[in-house]
Parts: sequence; C-alpha cells; structure tokens
Amino acid sequence: MALLRKINQVLLFLLIVTLCGILYKKVHKGTVLKNEADDDSETPEELEDEIPVVICAAAGRMGAAMAAINSIYSNTDANILFYVVGLRNTLSRIRKWIEHSKLREINFRVVEFNPMVLKGKIRPDSSRPELLQPLNFVRFYLPLLIHQHEKVIYLDDDVIVQGDIQELYDTTLALGHAAAFSDDCDLPSFQDANKIVGLQNTYMGYLDYRKKTIKDLGISPSTCSFNPGVIVANMTEWKHQRITRQLEKWMQKNVEENLYSSSLGGGVATSPMLIVFHGKYSTINPLWHIRHLAY
Repeated sequence: MALLRKINQVLLFLLIVTLCGILYKKVHKGTVLKNEADDDSETPEELEDEIPVVICAAAGRMGAAMAAINSIYSNTDANILFYVVGLRNTLSRIRKWIEHSKLREINFRVVEFNPMVLKGKIRPDSSRPELLQPLNFVRFYLPLLIHQHEKVIYLDDDVIVQGDIQELYDTTLALGHAAAFSDDCDLPSFQDANKIVGLQNTYMGYLDYRKKTIKDLGISPSTCSFNPGVIVANMTEWKHQRITRQLEKWMQKNVEENLYSSSLGGGVATSPMLIVFHGKYSTINPLWHIRHLAY
C-alpha cells in the first residue's frame, strides 16, 4: 500500500508539472505575440501617415531647437514624428528638455550623430567657425539616421514654422529628384535687402570661381542658389543616387583644394549641396523658407 501511495504521488506530481508546462507555454506564447505586435505596431499605412521631421539640437542651441519643434507642433494636427539629433554628450539633455515641458506630448526619437564620419572631411579655416560644428552636416547623412521612411523633412534649428507642416510635406518631388529646396531668388522683395547687407543668392557667393575645379563644373556664377535649411527629401532616390557619397567627395575636395571655405557665403555645408544638386532638385514654395528676416 505504501508503494502504491508513493507511485500515485509521483504520478500526481508529474501531472501537475505537465499542466504547469502547458499553461506556461500558452501564456508565454501570448506574451511573445503581444510583444511582436507591439514591435510591429506601425503598419506601412501608419508609417505613411506619419510626417518625419529631422531637427538637430546642439549643446549651445537647445532652446532654439525646442522653439522650432514647438512652432511645428503648435500649428498642425498632423501626426508628426520628430527625430531630434544630437551628439552623445547631449542626448540625455535633449530628452529632459522635451520630457519636462509641454513638448512631452510629442512623438519623438532622440538620435545620436557620430562626428567621426566627418574625420578628414572638414577644413578648419572657415570664416564662420560656427558652421563647422558636426551637427551642421547631419543633413548629408539622412538615410543613415532615418531608415523606415520614404519621405523626410529636414529643418535647421533656427526656423520658426508658422504654417501647417503637412503642406510642406505634401510638396511634390519630380521623378528622379532626391530633394526639394527653396530658391534664394524666389522672393523679389528680399533682393534689395540682399544687395544692401551683402547677402548672397548666387553660386558666386559660395564657390571660388578662381579654382579650376569649380570652373570645370560649367555652372554659371550668376546661377541662383538655394538654401538647404529646409529640405523635403526622398530617401529612396537619395540612396539610389548615392547623394551622401557625392557630398563627401566634395567635402574632401574642399579639404584638398580650398574650393569654398573662404568664399563670401562661408557655406561650408551649403556649397557641396549646391554642386551635387545643381539642376537636379524640385522647388519648395518660397513662403516656406523666408530668409534674412532678422535683417
């Protein structure tokens, strides 16, 4: 009898263990599926509805970036996903700025930019050293930072948006164009101001036409420039045309030949873009990028 009782106890124990195992598998499977659903919660349709906006937040310009973000958020009902880009030592500060203000309601991701990608590509003798800080070149590397979107808006941190960003996002890019910019000559009322204060709106202000490399481009120095402080970009075309690689090539050429770092415009980041995108970009409504208002 004692032996039978012991066998029954063993069988009962094994039955309990088996039931616990089955129950665990069911619960665990449900949890895994839920996590997978959470990870893939953004369907392609939902991603299409999002408007990704890339903006940099440098250590000394954090307030400016937050003001720009707030101006976008306050003037639209669209589903904005902000990619706030910073260097490693500022990432926690960026998050605190957002989470301890009314901006905590925004949908955002903090993205680290590694300045090592710029090593050997920037001349140190620019007439405007503030333009040499690494985040000024984030716009060159958009596809490396943003992976899941077909269309992206990039904004400098010194902008204040007064319209619905959805309208800017709806800008049509022509077939084969990787980006859209606002031409500097599109606002006639500012042409006189440009002459008065010496601001540049042609390629002459950014490229050194005394250099053979620049002359060989065949671009007229009177060609109207554009400003890459507001960009609507097509990530597929950008990658297909290897825009980042082309921009890096012209950065490297400037290191070797000083093609534009001492130019009137001081456009260390603008100049490569003027070359790479010459004749190959769509236009943004100029009211989306009114320059020189401070003047």
